[in-house]
Amino acid sequence: MKAFCCLISPSRRRWLRLAAAFALALCITPSYSQTPGNDDAERIIVSGASGQLGGLVVEELLRRGVRAERLILVSRTPDALQRYADLGAAVRYGDFTEPESLPAAYAGGSRMLLISIGRTELPRPEAHRNAIEAAVRAGVRHIAYTSWIGVSHGEADGLSPDHAATEQILRDSDVAWTMLRNSIYMDGVVAEAAGMLAAGRATVPDNADRIAYVTREDCAAAAAAVLTTPGHENRAYDVTGPASVGPGEIAAAASAVTGVQIEIVAAPAGAPSPFAGPAVTTPSTDFETLAGRPATSVRQLLEAHREELLAAVEL
Repeated sequence: MKAFCCLISPSRRRWLRLAAAFALALCITPSYSQTPGNDDAERIIVSGASGQLGGLVVEELLRRGVRAERLILVSRTPDALQRYADLGAAVRYGDFTEPESLPAAYAGGSRMLLISIGRTELPRPEAHRNAIEAAVRAGVRHIAYTSWIGVSHGEADGLSPDHAATEQILRDSDVAWTMLRNSIYMDGVVAEAAGMLAAGRATVPDNADRIAYVTREDCAAAAAAVLTTPGHENRAYDVTGPASVGPGEIAAAASAVTGVQIEIVAAPAGAPSPFAGPAVTTPSTDFETLAGRPATSVRQLLEAHREELLAAVEL
């Protein structure tokens, strides 16, 4: 071998050494994508994956091309996620009120969606703290949290204090964060429109709140975008529908979709509005920025439920 090497010029031997080193690097160096969430070595945690929003997020991630093997789905009811386990996702038990269950649940993940929970025996911020601290210990580098739009407007009551407290816990942690401040879900608008159609009229107070409702599907799309595209670290987004609407706009949309006229009736002076405060009235373009498409409008939602609305007319 030594004699063979002597037959090769010094410049040729140097080139062969460089080529061998390059080939070795290709074999041992993992391939990293510049796009977060698309790296084959990176795993995404969805904490709360068996809930309504969580399930939509999982479906959106798969639609975006994230392989099931890269998903870690955590739930208090992991049996409900068997379909994703069959696809290759890691399905694990985790409960915020049982902190000892969380380190193993989050192990191996680098990016996480923390879906806020309802009230438990623990104060909600404390339960969320358990999840955040366990994720940090498990090596998670970026946590996206489903917060509430009222935080953006400084609401001091309702849902806002719990979400604001959780946001502060997350800011104080050792990970990058993204706040997804979701507006009121649009789901209830279908039932509201059906009630108007069944009655043939809508009562509209002068001080009716105009709300930038958002669909769960759009909230899921926003979350999936944050988990799979770059540039969202340490940013807060208001996730809303494209416009603020009140009972009058809902009635008009329902009439346009079904062809059934709805009479608008003025409410008595001083009648209370079901929601209050600016936090539920201001639309944002953040969803379009994240998802690359306009948010779903009330008219589009009602069109998707047209048969259900027509059935309400016939009752």
